Amino acid sequence: MELINALVNAWKLPDLRAKLLYTAALLAVFRFIAHVPVPGVDTTQLQRLFANNQFVGLLDIFSGGALATFSIASMGVYPYITASIIMQLLVPIIPQLTELAKEGESGRNKINQYTHWLTVPLAALQAWGTPNLLNATAQAAGLQPVITNFGFSVNPLGTLSIILTMTAGTMLLLWIGELITQYGIGNGVSMIIFGGIVARLPSIIGQSLAGGNAVVTLLIFAVIAVLIVASIVFIYEGVRRIPVQVAKRVVRNRVYGGQTTHIPLKVNSAGMIPLIFAQSILLFPSVISGYFLNVSDPTIHTAVGFIHDAFQAGTSPLYWILNFTLVVGFTFFYTLVIFQQQNIAENLQKQGGFIPGIRPGRPTNQYLLKVLTRITLAGALFLGFIAVAPEVVRLITGIGAVTLSATAFLIVVGVALDTMRQLEAQLLMRNYRGFIR
Repeated sequence: MELINALVNAWKLPDLRAKLLYTAALLAVFRFIAHVPVPGVDTTQLQRLFANNQFVGLLDIFSGGALATFSIASMGVYPYITASIIMQLLVPIIPQLTELAKEGESGRNKINQYTHWLTVPLAALQAWGTPNLLNATAQAAGLQPVITNFGFSVNPLGTLSIILTMTAGTMLLLWIGELITQYGIGNGVSMIIFGGIVARLPSIIGQSLAGGNAVVTLLIFAVIAVLIVASIVFIYEGVRRIPVQVAKRVVRNRVYGGQTTHIPLKVNSAGMIPLIFAQSILLFPSVISGYFLNVSDPTIHTAVGFIHDAFQAGTSPLYWILNFTLVVGFTFFYTLVIFQQQNIAENLQKQGGFIPGIRPGRPTNQYLLKVLTRITLAGALFLGFIAVAPEVVRLITGIGAVTLSATAFLIVVGVALDTMRQLEAQLLMRNYRGFIR
């Protein structure tokens, strides 16, 4: 009831109502773009491919259904996410980027500009690889190519037009996301991904109901999904508070500091990044092997077929074991990279703060690293479980038509929580009670 009252109060505020309507309008534009097809696509073969292959169906969830129609928004904003991850990893390695990161807002804006520049070639590369991937997958399934005469050797002008169109679609979505961030509610890029995933939910539920599954099985599936979402919220909000005492300072007859605060160390500092890393690596062998499935040599054909089947999502136990292991490993790796970039101990010492019982400087850094490693273990194991949750749910319920994506769960829950916090802040500024107590 409080949530409904808060939404009503938010709607009564003219400026907040304008932001909500602006966000909804841009998301509607995004959904319209998601149904504009790329030229030269054989829609009949595309539908047959999606009907016979679970792997491309998994990719379609992340594109918000845009891949099923092979629209100009088929790649979504994932090239930008890839560019952002690359830049985050390069910041502590390249000294020039490290200096920019320390310059505050201006430095972050410059790094964001570099990220946008890097997005363009990555989007073009993915625009080249996506048609090849679908054609290879269709050929392996005994179907005709989804896009005929794709390649610079056979159709250079048509191939270039497809690559430019899909790249422009990604940059257009990125621009829409930035407009949402600036004038709407929530993070624009996250809202684009959120809107795409939520748009696929009716289709996923319809596939489950059309599959003739028992009502009891569907109820069990719904209960498991709710429990997974609740656990994601619990871990996502989990924070270890490290107490910090700020020493008193006298500047021009004024006393500063002397108060007690805390450093919040999140149980899951890496978010969904480890899942994206792990899935990208596990998809690579399956994609590459798909190009060699039709070779004439029987030895090569057998080896390539084994690799293709071993790394096929949803069908191979090896895939889920490696997925769990890589997610846990990447969680520690990414968390430590972010921790080193923040320089918490150094900034704390500059501000005259200290952790009671811990000496400033290097001992503080070692203590924080020790605590962070312990709580990250719980977060890493949880992310590993979420990564294999689709297979666990499939084994329990036996529902094969519903594809539960761990990354999709984290995106939906994370974006919903962040958006609620922004609305909460807007309401509290105007003396309204918000969602969160």
